[in-house]
Amino acid sequence: MDALRASYGDTSSDSDSESCPTRIPDRTPLPPPPLSLLQPPNSAGISDVLHTEHPNRVRNFPHVEGNYALHVYIPVYFPVSSRREILPFLERVAAAVNELHVVDVDIPLSNLIKDEQKLNQVVLGREFHVSLGRTVPIRVHQRDSLVAMLRQKLQSHKRYWIDFDKWEVFVNDDCTRTFLSLEVTGAGLAEIQKQIELVNGVYKLHNLPEFYQNPRPHISVAWAVGDKSSSLKSVIKAEMKRHFEVVSKKRIFTCKFGGISCKIGNKIYDICKVPEV
Repeated sequence: MDALRASYGDTSSDSDSESCPTRIPDRTPLPPPPLSLLQPPNSAGISDVLHTEHPNRVRNFPHVEGNYALHVYIPVYFPVSSRREILPFLERVAAAVNELHVVDVDIPLSNLIKDEQKLNQVVLGREFHVSLGRTVPIRVHQRDSLVAMLRQKLQSHKRYWIDFDKWEVFVNDDCTRTFLSLEVTGAGLAEIQKQIELVNGVYKLHNLPEFYQNPRPHISVAWAVGDKSSSLKSVIKAEMKRHFEVVSKKRIFTCKFGGISCKIGNKIYDICKVPEV
């Protein structure tokens, strides 16, 4: 669970560690909650399984009239060839921690396990995000400048492979949220870190907070209220042992980098698109 803390800057305190004994006290802050916690999710195509109310949603920053949430990210999809292998793991995770919800749609993972079609539609078939910058509020007059500069800085990237090779548990500093995530530790890591540096430069020019120190790129698949790290870590440990010893693979799945997107409010901008070769 220290991966999340290792990914971000240094703002935690000794008193934080004492109030949450399961934390590893390396004094690093936590990631923001899923982007969907800032605003209602896009329910297109899955309205039959979405909850009508979302009591666990919280804003990452107060709503201010005229402000828009900015998020820069790499879109990621699970390859079809990897889904059947990941499905049994999600079943074991849902059985061990039934409080887990699907990121961005607030659906209990346990509600989907018995319906493979919905599981593929709502979880394995949806878009995930590798964040390249903090999710921050901006003013409307900053929008055009940010998009133009991001395109200028990031337009020349070539296609590369991204290996998601490690299941990880992330817990925020006050132990109010736990995230089940897939981390990039091998192929693609250097390229993503370079892209984060370029996004940081654009943020800095617009007086926006830069990304967390020592970032560890990942996608979050599910989350739960409270600190569920102990039970999740035991399931992950068994899964990673099975994966490397039985499946004999060095990664959970791999995909090609295809571009970068920027979401401002409810509008998505293409920052760069890499054509197939």
